[in-house]
Amino acid sequence: MTRVLVVEDDRQLVRALKINLQARRFEVEEASDGGSALRIAAARRPDVILLDLGLPDMDGVEVIRAVRGWSRTPILVLSARHTSEEKIRALDAGADDYVTKPFSMDELLARLRAATRRQEAPTGSAAAPEVTLITTDEFSVDLVARKVRRGERAVRLTPTEWHLLEILLTHPGRLITQRRLLLEVWGPTYAEHTNYLRVYMAQLRRKLEADPSHPRYLITEPGMGYRFEP
Repeated sequence: MTRVLVVEDDRQLVRALKINLQARRFEVEEASDGGSALRIAAARRPDVILLDLGLPDMDGVEVIRAVRGWSRTPILVLSARHTSEEKIRALDAGADDYVTKPFSMDELLARLRAATRRQEAPTGSAAAPEVTLITTDEFSVDLVARKVRRGERAVRLTPTEWHLLEILLTHPGRLITQRRLLLEVWGPTYAEHTNYLRVYMAQLRRKLEADPSHPRYLITEPGMGYRFEP
């Protein structure tokens, strides 16, 4: 049974989440503040954390950073903070997804299922992924040999295109912020040059997607970043 830790100080919302999650056979733990959340997370090792940012004792982003110090447990933020800056701050800290309040329970459950599927997949770490061959219906990528193919045809990527693609592929399903991609691929001097990302993502889509104008695998989250959907 999948264990979910709900970190939220709104008792009415906690009750609604608990009813809906338990009805779908999730085991639910709850915490009303950041300190309790960290103690429960360390002791119980939940499979997924649903986290509000506006906690009474600390900012939820601090909780994300603390958990990321020792765990890769998926963290889904549930927050009324809806600005891109707030979302990017949480995602950069290590959150896997961000759901803005108010939200539909169906959407939350879909994202929760996706997070648990990604956690169960043997993707390994970003630095040394256990899965070295990634295959989709359109293309395949050998992360060790650094080779890309579409059917029987080899696809040539520039070093920058490869670096960008590698980051996305080693974090399947996870939103990678624009800032993080710019810092890792181009360096701090280019941290605000989002036009670079638009150009290179367009090039990757032309080389890898069946319909570059309606991508299936290399997805844009407007104003936030990009994700690879396997």
